[in-house]
Amino acid sequence: MQTGFSFYDWLIFASYFALLIFASIFLANKNMKSSREFFVASNAMPIYAVALSLLATAQSAATFLGAPEFSYRYDLTLIGYSITSLLAIYIVSKLLVPRFYAINALSVYELLKTRYDESASKSAGIMFLVGRVFASGARLYIAAIALSMIVFYEVSFYSVVLSVIILIIGALIFTYFGGVKSVIYSDIIQIVVYLGAGIAVLFYLYSSLGMDFSTIMSKLNEAQKLKFVDFELSFSNEGKFNIFALLSGYMLLNIAAFGLDQDLTQRVLSCKNEKQASFSLYGATLLSIPVSMLFLSIGLLLYLYYQEHSISQKFEGQSVTIFMYYILNEMPEGLKGFVTIGAIAAALSSTNSVLGAMSSVAIEDIYKPFKLKKDPNTKELHFVKMAKIMVLLFALALSVMAILSYIVHSMSEVPLISFALGVMAYAYSGLLGVFAAAIFTTRGNSKLVPYALLGGFLSVLSMQGYTFGFDIGFAWQLMIGTFISFIIMQIGKD
Repeated sequence: MQTGFSFYDWLIFASYFALLIFASIFLANKNMKSSREFFVASNAMPIYAVALSLLATAQSAATFLGAPEFSYRYDLTLIGYSITSLLAIYIVSKLLVPRFYAINALSVYELLKTRYDESASKSAGIMFLVGRVFASGARLYIAAIALSMIVFYEVSFYSVVLSVIILIIGALIFTYFGGVKSVIYSDIIQIVVYLGAGIAVLFYLYSSLGMDFSTIMSKLNEAQKLKFVDFELSFSNEGKFNIFALLSGYMLLNIAAFGLDQDLTQRVLSCKNEKQASFSLYGATLLSIPVSMLFLSIGLLLYLYYQEHSISQKFEGQSVTIFMYYILNEMPEGLKGFVTIGAIAAALSSTNSVLGAMSSVAIEDIYKPFKLKKDPNTKELHFVKMAKIMVLLFALALSVMAILSYIVHSMSEVPLISFALGVMAYAYSGLLGVFAAAIFTTRGNSKLVPYALLGGFLSVLSMQGYTFGFDIGFAWQLMIGTFISFIIMQIGKD
């Protein structure tokens, strides 16, 4: 049984962070002149870079560890999430992206300012910030737990806190010094490391099984692990991805993630025009399908690897994913270090982007309008300075939320991938309802926006198992929350 890091693992680990430091110095921009340059790189980013950045940001430690866990437990139906996102991207490209570019937006919530008024965009921005602290804090927690287990070989309070600090510092060095341009180019490094680690594990697992490809496929088929579509209608919260949930709640999730969540949409707004923005969205989504298959395939091979072994997926009394169990107990030296930086790369690409996104909403939708009313002659350099301060404050907020997520998830049996996605529903349901009313109806007004956002949030909260004991799947929670938020917006006229 392997324990802890070897010399070669530490060497790979140290080399990776040395690369990050060098890249952050190279990509740093000390002459930032405006908040537009900091938040959307003056709309000058190339399509390929934005597409790869979107792909990297959409991945996370939850995907790195959760996707193999899903296929190990169930089958390949999780791939439907990536395929469904193509339909969502079509809707986002037709309905939202042109509107964002028409108003030259820095934040997606500026659209509500043109439809209603300034207070509407402020309310939506606040809901995004609250939701993102929850969701990204949960993602950071998952990455910190993984890092703590692999590097320190324990899950004590101090090792988890130290892991959170390591990850936050790694994310900050790009976001703070270079803005979104630095984040986008650093994401290219992260996705290469992330995919490299996944491919290395896949080949190592395949060779260690000692079976030819046809035998592997035959055994997986016999175990019904190769199912791509699940036609069984289920409303429970067991973490499965049936076709009905994918074409409803998960479709809404993808629309919200790529069109209403500043985290991903900030990258889209950094393109030169709406056509390039749409191409970057399609490119990232198409690339996500083989990436998802890569990590689902790891889970299938792990199923075969452990088929004849009696194992307990526990580490210091805590449940771990099958991939984490394999890393801790079976993975050889050298490869363990490589896989560790793969998990870190996934975490950094999702964390550094959200710090910039949260800062942009806090400045552009909340602070900047207030400051310009008070002092119309405020210089742009002031907002750049405030943007960096916000990045630091949100880094602290995510760190605190990561620790709280550890406490909450330790009382839940929900799979990692479902836990990470489920947390997002709190903010997304309200935002989807408000934007649907703004785009498709003439109803609603700025006074109703806070109530609609709160209605979506509370409805999702009420459907959690730890509130009233409901066992409703995440997709249906999002559908119901969105509907309630939309209905609230229909109460009044513009």
